[in-house]
Amino acid sequence: MRKPEIVEVTSARLYVGNLSFDAAESDLTELFSGVGTVQNVEIVMNRHTMRSKGFAFVQMQSVEEAKRAVAELHDKEYMGGRKLVVSGAKAVEERRSERARQPEQ
Repeated sequence: MRKPEIVEVTSARLYVGNLSFDAAESDLTELFSGVGTVQNVEIVMNRHTMRSKGFAFVQMQSVEEAKRAVAELHDKEYMGGRKLVVSGAKAVEERRSERARQPEQ
């Protein structure tokens, strides 16, 4: 398994990894509301099985709240003792350029 890379928080959008497959968007909204105002939560789903892929994106109201969420929630045990990975989300353009560099499998 590939170790998630920690990305600096430069926007209010956060990557949340190592989620339990049972985690719901409402669970994450409740968790992140403890550190600031949550604008949006999106758990990424496998489009064929409609099951969680084990990661999500959380949009906080401000960069400051996003940084506080990383400081308080990264490595925190959550749902079944899994340690959350919370970091800045990569910009869409940055993710596309990384995919273009990866060899086909």
